This record gives sequence, structure tokens and C-alpha cells, in this order.
Amino acid sequence: MLVALASFMEVLDTTIANVALPYIAGGMGVSEDEASWVVTTYLVANAISLTASSFLAQRFGRKTFFLLCLGIFTVSSVLCGFSWNLQALIAFRILQGFGGGGMVPLAQSILADAFPPVKRGQAFALFGVAVVVAPVVGPTLGGWLSDNLSWHWCFLINGPVGMLTVAAIAVVLKESAAMEARRKEQVRQGLSFDLIGFLLVATFLGALEVLLDRGVEDDWFGSTFIVRVAVVCVVAFALMIPWEITRKNPAVDLRLVATRQFGACFLVMLATGLILLATTQALPQIVQTEFGYSATLAGLVLSPGGVVTFVMMLVVGRLIGKVQPRTLIVAGAAIVALSMYDLTNIYADVDFWFFAQSRMVLGIGLPLLFLSITTASYSGLPPGKTDQASALMNMARNVGGSIGVSLVSNVLANREQFHQNRLIEQVIPSSTAYQHTLQQVTDYFASQGSSLGKANLQAIAWIGQQLQTQVAMLAYMDVFWVLMLVALAGIPLALSLRKVALGGPAHVGH
Repeated sequence: MLVALASFMEVLDTTIANVALPYIAGGMGVSEDEASWVVTTYLVANAISLTASSFLAQRFGRKTFFLLCLGIFTVSSVLCGFSWNLQALIAFRILQGFGGGGMVPLAQSILADAFPPVKRGQAFALFGVAVVVAPVVGPTLGGWLSDNLSWHWCFLINGPVGMLTVAAIAVVLKESAAMEARRKEQVRQGLSFDLIGFLLVATFLGALEVLLDRGVEDDWFGSTFIVRVAVVCVVAFALMIPWEITRKNPAVDLRLVATRQFGACFLVMLATGLILLATTQALPQIVQTEFGYSATLAGLVLSPGGVVTFVMMLVVGRLIGKVQPRTLIVAGAAIVALSMYDLTNIYADVDFWFFAQSRMVLGIGLPLLFLSITTASYSGLPPGKTDQASALMNMARNVGGSIGVSLVSNVLANREQFHQNRLIEQVIPSSTAYQHTLQQVTDYFASQGSSLGKANLQAIAWIGQQLQTQVAMLAYMDVFWVLMLVALAGIPLALSLRKVALGGPAHVGH
């Protein structure tokens, strides 16, 4: 529960600041585009820190490193809340990202080694609540705090919770004797750090995060900055692969991704992170921009789904020891795809519960995916590889989430342009249908007291507004079609997984 709480705080901060960006921009006198670096820099620092988490956990011990990460995260969160300008806030967000990056993979590997395989499902259920529910709670909590208090509390709230968690973990969490003995032996033999591999992986992930997060705002390859970042990303990736697969102790063991079991789990986790963050971005966005919801109400749209996810985590935690993970992943992918298909039926008059119910269906599917992937990915791994496996799985979730947010923005931008061009072709002033609609709407505004000339202008503006609403609805429908296809792609990957031992002896790998 304690490591899950710490993970919850860290993942919460990936989304809590998103809805607060307009408030941050207004409070600091900067544009929203400038304020968005508050999110980008956190993701970049998070990705870089995650890369080194495996080595640092081995070097200093999981408990020591976990407490260090949590302490840095808590202090930097409070500093973010007291930031006096944008530059200070970005600097503290980078520090917060460095602290938070190691927490989630450490929590996952602590649970993987602390529980035997037959009990891991229940342990990962609590961890899953943190990782899957936190992005849902983020917009709700961030919206409420920003609307009712101030954006500063989106960060200050981590202070007291973080301090209490540090104290509790320091007392409760114990290093296993076997793990501590193995760590000391590795240090005695000379635990080496793959510095070049770390720099290549960190450069690749950092550049990729910037590319995905800033691409739409900066017009992709129309921007010299984005072109340079893309070149750095590609070069780092091209150098990273041969270097990491030929090292004895690589910074990130990419050879795990090449295995059938772990590689398939890695890809499905990538898709799961993509859908989780993409929907968390798209739903509040559509209800705020097209339906006029406040930030708080937009966050509440996600809340019923969060409750369902919490309950399903506990249910799936029980099922993990009785049903093959690949069966649960197939079921989860199908349910998530059904939820996305349901959202392709949006129109301008849908109510709050239409979105809430779709999110509740998603809340049934995501735990089936997340817990099953997490459990299956550790099947057959030797104990010494759990830190590497945790880092890679969390890398997949983080990168998938960034891809998801970027995918939503790009599909929306391109499909809005496409649908606007197609619909405008049908709005011909000389057509009978247009003239009939214009006359009816003009008569309506005239009956409300407007002069004939003003009523005519109001009618033209109303028709234009209806066209833009339809353009937006059609573009969002395309977004959910794409996400449905992503979910369905997880089914063949799940079928490629091998069967794992259910309820067998408490061994970890072979």
C-alpha cells in the first residue's frame, strides 16, 4: 500500500498539471504554449531518471534509492507550488521529474520480488490502482483545485502526503536478506555503470518526449527546432541499439524486448499506456471545448470510470492466479475496443452520462490489460532482471502515453481540416437547402427582436457555428476509431504469449 501510494503521487503529476495550464499561464503572465513546457520538461526528466533507476537501485539498495527519489519528489513539489516565475517552475518540475522517474519501476520490482508468483496478482492490483487510476484522478483533482483554490495547490498537496509516506516507508519497508546479499556481492565485484548507454538512451527518450509533446504546437517538420530534435532522436536510437545489445551490463537491457514473452508484453503495455493517456486527454478536452463543461465537471466525467477501475483491479487481482494472462489480455483489449467504438457515436446533444458510461466500460478493460501484462512480463525472468524489466515496462507505459497524447492532437488537427473542407463543399449559398435553412434561422432571430439585417447576420454565424461543431464531432469520432484499432492490435500480440504456471510453487523464473 505504501509503495503504491508513492507511485500514485508520481503518476498523478503527469496529468494534474494539464488542466491547470491556463491558470498557470494567466498567473505568471505567459502564453499557454510557454506554460506547456511545465508538462514537457517533467516528462523528459522522468524518462531520463527512469533509465538510470535499475543501476542506482542495485548500487544503493532499493529502499535507500526509493526514499531518496520520494524525498526529492516531495521537496521539489513544494518548490513548484512556491515558484515565483515560469523559469523557476520549469526548473523545479525538472527536479520533480528526476525524483519521480525512479519511483514507479522501483515500486513494481519491490512487489515482484516481495511476493511469490501465485500472490503477485493481488500485489500488482494495488500497484495497478496507483498507475491506472492516478491519470484519471489527475484532471478531476487538478480542475477542482484550480477552480476553487489555485494552481499552486496542484503541487503543494504532495508535500504533507509525501512526508508522511517517506516516514512510513522508512519504518515499514525492509530489504530482503537475499537481495541485499546479492547487491553487496555485485558492488564488491565492481558494479559498472554503462555511462555511454545511459547517455544514448536518455538522449533518445528525452528527444522523443520533446518531439511528441511539442510537434503539434511547433508545426512538426515545418519547425527548425523540431527537425533538429528529430535528428538527435534518430541518431541516438541508431547508436543505442547496437551498443546496448552488446554490453554485459547495459543501462537498459534491450535484449529482453527481443524475447517472445517480454517483447509482446512490452508492446501491449505501450498500447495500454497510449489508450489510457489518449482518452484521459481527449474526453476532458471534448467536453470542455464542445460542451462547455468547467474544468471540475470535465474531470468528473472520468471519475465513475476511476471507481470501476479500482473495483476491477481487486477482482482481476484474484483472477490472475486462476486464469491465463493471455486470456485476460484478449478480454481486456476487446472491452477497451468496445468502449472506443461506443465513443464513435458522439453527437452534439449527448449528455454527461454518455461519456461517463463509456469511461466505465474502459474501466473494466484497462485492469484486465494492465495487471495481466505486468504479471506475464515477469514470467520466466531470473530475480536479477526484475529491476530492468520494471524499468522497461514503465518506459513502455510512459512513451505510450506520450504517443497517445500526440496521436490525439495530430488526428484532431488533420481530420478537422479534412472534414471542414468536405462539409464546406456542401454549404453552397445558391442551393435550395442552404437558402431554406438561412430563411428559417433568420426568421427565428427576427422573432426574438433582431432587425432583419442583424437577424440575417446572426443566421449566417449560426450556420457557421453548426458547421464547426460537426467538424469537431467528426474529428473526435476519427480519434476514437484510431484508438479502437490500437486496442484490437493487442489481441494477436496476447495470443502469442506462452502459458504461465498458475498457482504453482513460489519460484521466480528459471
